[in-house]
Amino acid sequence: MIIDTITQFLQSILDASAAIVTPDWGQLIGLLPILLLIGVVGPIVTILALVWLRYGVKRPGVRARFADSRRPAPLDAAGNPVYPAGEPFSPSEHLVYEPGATRSATGETLMVACPKCSLVRPAQHDTCGNCGLSFTLKPTTRSLRASGPKPGGAAAA
Repeated sequence: MIIDTITQFLQSILDASAAIVTPDWGQLIGLLPILLLIGVVGPIVTILALVWLRYGVKRPGVRARFADSRRPAPLDAAGNPVYPAGEPFSPSEHLVYEPGATRSATGETLMVACPKCSLVRPAQHDTCGNCGLSFTLKPTTRSLRASGPKPGGAAAA
């Protein structure tokens, strides 16, 4: 009785291991298209995606940057800067900024001279405190320009 129980137990272990050791070849052949897709098509698609991503990051193209909206103030005969009326300027940098600017690149408040009475006031105020002239200057459209050759010339590339 005990021997029959042990024999049945061992027979069930052998039957379970036979399914693992001796595979069903029909099911394995059915898995070949999936294995082919994972093993061959997957790497090809991955390589193509990586090449496309690298091209997107390092694609050749025209390098352009915005033209600088600041310009140096013209100098008079004594070498002092002369600021045009109605345009914001920075007295410490001696630069004239684009219309509509209220702060310099360093964060300083820009000044503007009234075109009517020449009173200098902060560019933030729209109305002259002396003559009452009210004018608002809108920023101009920024233009692009080519960045030029790399430092060291084109031969350095």
